[in-house]
Amino acid sequence: MDSTKASYKAGEAKGEAQSKTEKMMGKGGDACQSVKESCQDAGEQMKAKAQGAVDAAKDATGNK
Repeated sequence: MDSTKASYKAGEAKGEAQSKTEKMMGKGGDACQSVKESCQDAGEQMKAKAQGAVDAAKDATGNK
């Protein structure tokens, strides 16, 4: 194999590796965003339940 072909093959392999890396990083970013959204949803649900408990306690004791 002459040096031109070897250089071409090396560049091609580098490009493929970069493409695969970018795809994996994109998937990782998507997964992180999904986890973040899930945690935010869980936090909002907990907050709503806590507020409901506070309101129920106030109603039970007659405090408003």
